[in-house]
Amino acid sequence: MTDGALELDCRGMLCPAPIIELGRRHAEVAVGSVVAVVADDPAARYDVPAWCRMKGQDYLGEERADDGTPRYLVRRTG
Repeated sequence: MTDGALELDCRGMLCPAPIIELGRRHAEVAVGSVVAVVADDPAARYDVPAWCRMKGQDYLGEERADDGTPRYLVRRTG
């Protein structure tokens, strides 16, 4: 994770809650910074990249949190 990054802990949230949280909070970081969405809902694997395409944000891919939960990375573009 980079400086200025924000990690959203969306474990236990079902669709569409992780995307609502991302949409509500991504503007808390500076343009060019990363927001990580940690979500165990399988739909997030598809929803986060789709949200990025619709909102013009950069989807950076998926990695794993320390506990193995998927972490989806989004760079704020504006």
